[in-house]
Amino acid sequence: MNLTRKLIKAHLVSGEMTPGEEIAIRIDQTLTQDSTGTMAYLQFEAIGTDKVKTERSVAYIDHNMLQSGQLNADDHAYIQSVALSHGIYVSKPGNGICHQVHLERFGRPGKTLLGSDSHTPTGGGIGMLAIGAGGLDVALAMGGAPFYLVMPRVVNVELRGRLKAGVTAKDVILKVLEKLTTSGGVGKVMEYTGDGVKYLTVPERATITNMGAELGATTSVFPSDETTKAFLEAQGRGADYVPLSADDGAEYDEHLVIDLDSLVPLAACPHSPGNVKPVSELAGKKVDQICVGSCTNSSYLDLMKVAAILKGKRINPEVSFTVSPGSRQVLTMLAKNGALADILGAGARVLECACGPCIGNGQSPKANAVSLRTFNRNFYNRSGTPTADVYLVSPETAAVSALTGVITDPSGIELPDIKMPEKFLVNDNLILRPEEFKDVKVVRGENIKPFPKTHPLPDSLSGEVLIKLGDDITTDHIMPSGAALLAYRSNIPYLADYCLSNCDKEFPARAKAKHGGFIVAGSNYGQGSSREHAALAPLQLGVKAVVAKSFARIHKDNLMNNGILPLVFADPVDYDKLEEGDTVAIFDAPDSVRCRKFNLVVENKNLNIPLRLECGERQIKMLLCGGSLRMAAGGDPE
Repeated sequence: MNLTRKLIKAHLVSGEMTPGEEIAIRIDQTLTQDSTGTMAYLQFEAIGTDKVKTERSVAYIDHNMLQSGQLNADDHAYIQSVALSHGIYVSKPGNGICHQVHLERFGRPGKTLLGSDSHTPTGGGIGMLAIGAGGLDVALAMGGAPFYLVMPRVVNVELRGRLKAGVTAKDVILKVLEKLTTSGGVGKVMEYTGDGVKYLTVPERATITNMGAELGATTSVFPSDETTKAFLEAQGRGADYVPLSADDGAEYDEHLVIDLDSLVPLAACPHSPGNVKPVSELAGKKVDQICVGSCTNSSYLDLMKVAAILKGKRINPEVSFTVSPGSRQVLTMLAKNGALADILGAGARVLECACGPCIGNGQSPKANAVSLRTFNRNFYNRSGTPTADVYLVSPETAAVSALTGVITDPSGIELPDIKMPEKFLVNDNLILRPEEFKDVKVVRGENIKPFPKTHPLPDSLSGEVLIKLGDDITTDHIMPSGAALLAYRSNIPYLADYCLSNCDKEFPARAKAKHGGFIVAGSNYGQGSSREHAALAPLQLGVKAVVAKSFARIHKDNLMNNGILPLVFADPVDYDKLEEGDTVAIFDAPDSVRCRKFNLVVENKNLNIPLRLECGERQIKMLLCGGSLRMAAGGDPE
């Protein structure tokens, strides 16, 4: 048996482990972050559970850190108070990015982790079955419900050989993205094996599992081995170690080989993590901004390498260079050993231990800039500057390019050999433990608005095609991020006025004027973040269904959780027959849901377009009821 199937089997609550069939698994741990957390805890409160039912749940505050006005601080006060009152740990602002901190302080091999952030699979770097999901799924898990998912196919990514100097874990996952594309992992788990695994540290493994999210994969996982043990012991958590690996001769659904010996430094070019080219082909392009950090590349090892490259040198005067340490542990250790002084001495700007520029919260580059970032996403306008070109690179490529002022291939450059510390500096003063707080009063700011309510599925759905979109529409397209909107993540009526504004600024007003309607899209609709705001905002605007060639996993689940039908063209060529402004209808909607077959009547063209609903029996009941929260509350599915 492969490791993925072992982990699933150990947590299986219902269903058969047959790829494509729905299963339910027990969740041991959950995490939320403040961008999605406020809504998740409002939903958790609506469930009515007194105390969290998981082994460990943690609320992180790491996204909405720009406190310009009271809105973000109000949300943070709500999250802290509601979490502590329900037995949930709190990682306060400044403690670090959720995935980095969870890896350091809470993650345990062999456990399941469900997080309201799409990069939760970072935990797979220490042998967890770590999955990103919408906040409502996480809220239900905190209340004791299992997590439902389609049993994934398991891809054996065999790593052979050893990375050369200048080539990094970032280049490994970029190579996988180059081979499989941003939708190549949908319905799959990427399980890493091979002789090359033993040469990768836990932070390097976590970089790879983190960006597995960009493949659309359910999750990614490495074995838990002596390297894992050494990392946990260095964190003072040796007792959490459990050895885990696939059986000899384990079977897989697919097999992909990556020769580490032959890899070269790579970059993801604008505007997709899957648009991968060798750095050598881009060498010489002038750079305006470089940002190191994010949950992908902000570990102690990453920043020690950056510090060693910069030591005693000067960052090119025409480059703005920022560093965001992944955790307070990382920042403190850099400060104590002098590496922080080396980074500052070269001319870098050191930002807070938070997501920062990666989520679009500050550091938007100038117009028409070239920005190199060690992040995981370079979607259009995610940086906050629509005309900027953002490239995703390794910390080594970023650091050497900062010195030259142009994109520079780090191959052949003398790079330091940085070792994993035998002991990390542990200080959990910014982690609040619920057992230390009694009679906590929940604080609610005025910006915290109720989430839109759903209703049982009506007999028929009708309206106009409000917008027609192409392939690979991301959650950043659907519900833009950035500092201006992050403060309103707990206010869906306000956010709805910006829904799909990256595609068409008139969409929200049109949707309101038409009293809702339908969205039509191409392939891989909803790739990217787990933010359920990308479903809640359309719900607020009256969107009844999304008709697409295919959907990204998390967004599809978020749509169904909120009672919006995610319908797929039975024949993709029918996509070309629909246009914005078409008047369409679905009659006998409940019966159509039950049989998973729909007839979309295009009234102004006298056309009938067959559609499919790809879901299980549980989701049929959920859609009839009007969403998962209504079903959990005992709503009538009829």
